[in-house]
Amino acid sequence: MGPAAVSERLPPSFYARPGGAFRDLLAILHPPYTAWHLSYVAIGSALAAEVEWLRLAGTLAAFLLGLGVAAHALDEWNGRPLGTQLPGRVLIALAVAGFAGALLLAAAGTIVISAWVLAWAAAGIALAVAYTVGWPRPLHSDLGFAAAWGGFPVLAGYWSQSESLSGAAVLAALAAMALSLAQRRLSTPARYVRRAARSASVEFGGEPSWGRERLLATWELPLKLLAVSIVLLAGSLLLRHV
Repeated sequence: MGPAAVSERLPPSFYARPGGAFRDLLAILHPPYTAWHLSYVAIGSALAAEVEWLRLAGTLAAFLLGLGVAAHALDEWNGRPLGTQLPGRVLIALAVAGFAGALLLAAAGTIVISAWVLAWAAAGIALAVAYTVGWPRPLHSDLGFAAAWGGFPVLAGYWSQSESLSGAAVLAALAAMALSLAQRRLSTPARYVRRAARSASVEFGGEPSWGRERLLATWELPLKLLAVSIVLLAGSLLLRHV
């Protein structure tokens, strides 16, 4: 690391922008990452022989509420990683409402699919809460993230369509876990530079040094491209069933 002039702090994430309650609410939804992980649900569903669109819509809605809203609100309450100004009681209310909505959808799913939907919903909520609050500790790790945010959505999506699991679904879940691990390897240093470093630069021999923005681009541009790619892949697989 070479010397660099002190500069102002950056937003805590490339999708988080200061500017009031609406932007705070949008930030805690983590839009690109939520779309990315909902795509795993769609990919798992698309691997089934046939896609029941009502089941897919309900599964996506449940994950949106449980992961996109509840888990992210709980994560922000537990440490304020995005530095929002939303009151703690609002974050807890969002978490409770999100998990309650997911459970209501699961209860409806027992009519359309089977009572096992509640077991999947309970497992998903347990994974989300355990990872977010950091207990048990082994789950709050890169591998725990990959399992909860990558492998589990694929398996849940496939099971919601076929009410069984298959080798193809397991391989897809492992692929989603590997992609989630890649996501963590890219996002972790980017978060550190954004949230902890007031300045940064790297020198390569006689080459011009890289400043903070260029360093961030080496991690965040691949993250953006991966998010778009996974969403497009999920869409292409679902189109096969139309």
